[in-house]
Amino acid sequence: MPEIPELEAIRSFLADRLPGRRVEAAEPRIPPVFRTPTAELRERLPGDVFGVPLRHGKYLLLPFASGMVLAINPMLTGRFQYLPASEPLAKRTCLRVGIEGGNDLRYVDERVMGKLYFLPAESLARIPGWSDAGPDFLDPALDEEAWLERVRRFRGAIKAVLTNAKFVQGIGNAYADEILWEAGVNPFTPRTALSDAQLRAIFRAGRAVMAWAEPLAAAAMIRGDRLDYDERREFLRVHRRGGQPCPRCGTPISEITAGGRVTSFCRACQPGGPLIGRGRPGA
Repeated sequence: MPEIPELEAIRSFLADRLPGRRVEAAEPRIPPVFRTPTAELRERLPGDVFGVPLRHGKYLLLPFASGMVLAINPMLTGRFQYLPASEPLAKRTCLRVGIEGGNDLRYVDERVMGKLYFLPAESLARIPGWSDAGPDFLDPALDEEAWLERVRRFRGAIKAVLTNAKFVQGIGNAYADEILWEAGVNPFTPRTALSDAQLRAIFRAGRAVMAWAEPLAAAAMIRGDRLDYDERREFLRVHRRGGQPCPRCGTPISEITAGGRVTSFCRACQPGGPLIGRGRPGA
């Protein structure tokens, strides 16, 4: 699932290439991902001109000179490609946008779980959940004091709080693990059991992890003028590293799977939580 670092890297890459370029073709290919009639994209996108790409939470926003926006939430397996139009299409290419100059922007989704909206910029609030969502985690207005005030409104395990889009947007399963490891907080600790100092540490860890991960994500996805990548994040330090030594202390990383989601953490650096899972001390 692309989160803030991946989407910021993609946004930055496209911001250097798309603005001012004209759309030559729009080819919606796999209908289930589209929340807008595909005929609208075929008819209205060709001839329009790209504006500056934006990111909002887990959405990549592609605005156009007409005032329309293509809003894409890649969900679990969606990914973006920017490559020569002459290259063969991947099997699960859901959308191909031909760009003047000979390149394509493509959206590929192996599980066809993503959500694509094509709507006026002033109508983004029509996207389900948009109006109820919290601020983007990198919103400059979300400083440490605003974070502390906001997080006190939410209950539950701290990892579940971090990944709740009604709290903040942009943090998913993988980077929640990385943030909590950086902060030394067990992911299963109830938010109400954490001190203000720990909550502040999580905020600072989150900002540090995002700044650390973005260039690494970019390096994994971008080769010169080409954007193409798979789901692997080899640079992550704890997420899906079960059984491997903790980079900080050497203790085997533990993993617990619940609800189809893997939580990875170090029992020594992040004490507390349930005594189950792979890689526990003494196992």
